[in-house]
Amino acid sequence: MLRIPFHKPLVLGKEISLIARILAERQISGDGHFTKACAGFLEERFHIQKVLMTPSCTGALEMAAWLCGLQTGNEVIMPSFTFVSTANAVVRSGATPVFVDVRPDTLNIDEKLIEQAVTPRTRAIIPVHYAGVACEIAPINEIAERHGLYVIEDAAQSIDSFYKEGALGSMGHLGAYSFHDTKNVTCGEGGALCINHPDLLGRAEIIRDKGTNRKEFFRGEVDKYHWVDVGSSYVPSEILCAFLYAQLEQIDAITARRRAIYEFYRSHLKPLEEEGSLILPTIPQHCRSNYHTFFVLLSDRMTRDGLISHLRAQGIGAAFHYVPLHTSPMGRKFGYEEGDLPLTENLSERLLRLPLYKLKVL
Repeated sequence: MLRIPFHKPLVLGKEISLIARILAERQISGDGHFTKACAGFLEERFHIQKVLMTPSCTGALEMAAWLCGLQTGNEVIMPSFTFVSTANAVVRSGATPVFVDVRPDTLNIDEKLIEQAVTPRTRAIIPVHYAGVACEIAPINEIAERHGLYVIEDAAQSIDSFYKEGALGSMGHLGAYSFHDTKNVTCGEGGALCINHPDLLGRAEIIRDKGTNRKEFFRGEVDKYHWVDVGSSYVPSEILCAFLYAQLEQIDAITARRRAIYEFYRSHLKPLEEEGSLILPTIPQHCRSNYHTFFVLLSDRMTRDGLISHLRAQGIGAAFHYVPLHTSPMGRKFGYEEGDLPLTENLSERLLRLPLYKLKVL
């Protein structure tokens, strides 16, 4: 058994009392007090026009794809270096993912390559903010505006991260957060859809609530609710949101502790970077990270895999990360093959992640 596993979820203690409160009140279905409190917290802190809590970030991305009207024949530009949910949300709508290579410094989508990937079929761009560090969202938004495209920020890893003064998730037409077990702030499974374009809100509420206008009914805007559109069940349990709210209250302390660990790694590994043994991660000056991930880049895959094995033999969990989507069996179905995105493939084979968590917030 590993002495230091790669990840352990943070449990602060107040989660139990908040869950006990809603159990005592028999209010465990969705959109209760804590669901609204979590959404309100995110809206106020990150200046997001409207937040709808969801059972997962996958659900938030699926809703975003629906809201953008994706359908067969459409294309969506995204990096290949991302989790499968980014592409699945597009593919399940009938649209086609168009993969673009990444930058060597942040491993985010290379904004300089996006415009050449735009075609008459392009409907949206999904920038993925990797490891809590922002993509160059301003030029991405400019490209989208020139071509009449939606921007969906995949900010799964990036709650409490910023590009200049803007919170990630608040800068595209839509954004998606994750509160999965592995994230800085968690409730085991959970997510949020950030709506930054007011024209999308009405339909978002309907899609989230099984295609009904039940929200309008609860607000007294109609005398009964009906099935008015396609939709699904994207409302999380109040139990999840009670757990999450306890975590959100401590978000500053969580980020501060992760930053301390991140900077400890940087300072102690800097000599190895100076001698050319590895490359440390980059946070551009105009970006503020939430320190979600600490990774190093080794010289090649053999060295990376050997170091993972060595660390595990010492009781320390370490991990690689995404296998590029374009080289996967599904990626090949869309006509991709190895060699199409050389930088993505090279960096993926050399990347090693180190444990970065604290079981207590001081």
